[in-house]
Amino acid sequence: MAVSMCRAVLPAHAGPRGELGAGPLLRWMDAAACLAAEKHAGMSCVTASMDDIQFEEAARVGQIIAIRTKVNRAFKTSMEVGIKVTVQDVLTNAEKIVSVAYATYVAKPVGGGKVELKPVQLLSAEDHLEHSLAIERRRIRLGYVQVFQKLMQESNKEDSFEDKDAVSTEHTHVQSTELVLPPHANHHGNTFGGQIMAWMQTVASISASRLCRSHPILKAVNMFKFWGPSFVGDRLVFNAIVNNTFHNSVEVGVRVEAYNCEEWIKDQPRHINSAFLIFNALNDKGELLTFPRVKPTAQDGVRRYHGAIARRRIRLTRKCMLSAKGDKPSDAWETSNQAYLSYSNIAALTRLAGKPGWDITKTLDNVKIWTHEEGAVLSFKVEMQVKVSAHVAFSLLSDFRLRQRWDRHFLTCEVLQAVSEEEKIYHVTSAPMTGHQPRDFVILVSQRQPCRPQEPYTVAVRSVTLRAVPPRPEFCRSEILCAGFQIHSDSSSSCTVCYFNQVTSGVMPYLAANLTGSSKSIEDTALECIKFLELEDSKC
Repeated sequence: MAVSMCRAVLPAHAGPRGELGAGPLLRWMDAAACLAAEKHAGMSCVTASMDDIQFEEAARVGQIIAIRTKVNRAFKTSMEVGIKVTVQDVLTNAEKIVSVAYATYVAKPVGGGKVELKPVQLLSAEDHLEHSLAIERRRIRLGYVQVFQKLMQESNKEDSFEDKDAVSTEHTHVQSTELVLPPHANHHGNTFGGQIMAWMQTVASISASRLCRSHPILKAVNMFKFWGPSFVGDRLVFNAIVNNTFHNSVEVGVRVEAYNCEEWIKDQPRHINSAFLIFNALNDKGELLTFPRVKPTAQDGVRRYHGAIARRRIRLTRKCMLSAKGDKPSDAWETSNQAYLSYSNIAALTRLAGKPGWDITKTLDNVKIWTHEEGAVLSFKVEMQVKVSAHVAFSLLSDFRLRQRWDRHFLTCEVLQAVSEEEKIYHVTSAPMTGHQPRDFVILVSQRQPCRPQEPYTVAVRSVTLRAVPPRPEFCRSEILCAGFQIHSDSSSSCTVCYFNQVTSGVMPYLAANLTGSSKSIEDTALECIKFLELEDSKC
């Protein structure tokens, strides 16, 4: 259910620097995403939220903006829509990515009530990948408040507002009122979500400009959340204020309240939207400007000040974890990045499993070994046919303390931290190989049960860093970039277990010089794994 939209950037769409304004772009993104949602649902849909947005490139007058949207996954009455924005130069034909975002839309059937959406039809490997990862992104959305509250407690200890040159945040307060007219409404009679986003960007930009005395450039948005609808005839009041500055960037918070005629007279607003927008600014030479420090002057301002610090920590972690270049295995396990480390752990294994170009190197009766080379990274896939149910295999393989019983490479394994029922951190030691020091690992194991019968059970593994477990001289601290199991159910008493492992340059010396030697070790371990699973199942 993909929808494509192309727009030529005209002077009317551009700001003072001749670049496409964020307001028009947000309107186009919301319109294209809404069309994809309604194409899938077959009924009216409204914007519930739009995830954090990062703007990587700017489009200029004369260039072409292409927006491609598609529904990644349907969740009963809501669905996730992926949005990819690119800019193309008509003279050079060069194309760059402006932004990749994810929005949530809710189906609104005629007459109200609720309707269960049909599943998304998956036609390509990319469709399957995004469908699998959509459930992980949903976990992040649902867990955001809890993570934010924890970081707020830490942020409250970080600043005492003693900078004498700091500017009062009240100096940046901007209020604007808009009357919703028919051109501002969507085809359902509600105020178009993209129009509200555009108005929010405008008032936030004015607020930020009071600190930099320049034309601010929107670089990121910390989730647009729609709390309720507004309609033609409503008065929308936008209140924007700078929450905090961070050297070359500034966060502006915007709150939107709606009034109909009666509510306007009685001063009874409806809170319909909030968002936090991050700007930077450039001088005439294209260099980043430095924003002055700010100080809050009221208790609510103090809350917003510390909230900006917490959101920035989440934003920076998200940018690192979800980068297109992949993740570094040594990322620290901390409050600010728990959700994103878990996401990247599952995402990395899902992407590895979905890669094309696997070459089979050995086939036995119930074991197949595959390899995949990409640059300096060699990946293994071991496919095992096991006569136990998928759920039993998942239960046994997700507890890494049991792995010593079938994998001779595991010397010891202990749980360092049981983060949740689905996330555990282990410390593993590995027996020394000839001429090498014993190795140890600190690993995050993320386990997921399928949401649908045709989906696999997943056990993803990656290295993390815990300050409480520093490297020890008697071990060579090693790293796992991406590894784990995908377990597919074949019948009530059999399954296919696929083990994946990306072998990086640091692990290469531990493998035999040729693939035949290393595959023999992998083959033996696979046979022991099958034997262990079937033996344990027979005891039940």
